[in-house]
Amino acid sequence: MVDYLVLGVAAFGAGLVDAVVGGGGLIQLPAMFSVFPNMAPATLIGTNKLASIFGTSVAAVSYARRVAIAWSVATPAALAALVFAFLGAYTVTKVSAEFMRLLLPLVLVAVAVYTFAKKDFGSVHAPIHSGAKEQTLALVIGAGIGFYDGFFGPGTGSFLVFLFVRIFGFDFLGASAVAKVVNVACNFAALIWFGYSGHLIWQLGATMAVCQIAGSLIGSRMAMKHGSGFVRKLFLVVVTILIIKTGYDAWLRW
Repeated sequence: MVDYLVLGVAAFGAGLVDAVVGGGGLIQLPAMFSVFPNMAPATLIGTNKLASIFGTSVAAVSYARRVAIAWSVATPAALAALVFAFLGAYTVTKVSAEFMRLLLPLVLVAVAVYTFAKKDFGSVHAPIHSGAKEQTLALVIGAGIGFYDGFFGPGTGSFLVFLFVRIFGFDFLGASAVAKVVNVACNFAALIWFGYSGHLIWQLGATMAVCQIAGSLIGSRMAMKHGSGFVRKLFLVVVTILIIKTGYDAWLRW
């Protein structure tokens, strides 16, 4: 009962942060590995995806009700992510992801420096693409991030937000809204994979899903209330924590 309570609190916090800028896995997954250190990692990751897809879906619906989601970008990106997340999950069973562990902190540093240096980055929603070019870029981003999410995963939501701001000219609020739609597709693909292979604890996942939903509702409302400036600040905080965590795992832990 205590274990479920601890993971419920972690799921709530993960849902809140993830609804704004992504990165909820920083809270939820370490908590699961801490509470169940002897459980198979695949089972914990699969259960994490079960909880996450509910929280992310609720956040996506909340944004859709109050923010004009760029569906011309969200739809092709989500479809590509759905397919390529499967391919990424399959590939990681054949190829080691160790090189990603070493590269990720460096990529995150570049993202943080770029965002911090450009003070007006993501402050104004001014889409710069349309038509076939917009949809092609959305497909490429969805495919790339979807594959990454299936193959490795940390920071997927934050990468999506950054790319939608940088490449499409969205503000942070609009980018976060589109990112949630794509994240749902990634989580759905992974959930099917883990469910098929039997790596799910349904009761735990359902309990955490309820807490994720509560956190997601609060997080999405906070983002819409406080706007892109708030999302940008939280984005930098989450990316900084990701840099520390992934850098430690990659370069110091072993």
